[in-house]
Amino acid sequence: MATTRSPKRTSLRIIEQLEDDVTYEDMLYALYVFQKVERGLEDVRERRTISHKDVRREFAQWLS
Repeated sequence: MATTRSPKRTSLRIIEQLEDDVTYEDMLYALYVFQKVERGLEDVRERRTISHKDVRREFAQWLS
């Protein structure tokens, strides 16, 4: 289920869970990963995915 929190609140929650000595790059990466996972979950909910079998078939065509 999609998060109902605002992006700002979600970002703050993620950053608060990081260690105190975290770098800016680490914070940005944590937010980036979270956003990508959320986007992937949305793709699954909206059925914008393809099966593992189809991916293997496409890779086989690309690599041949």
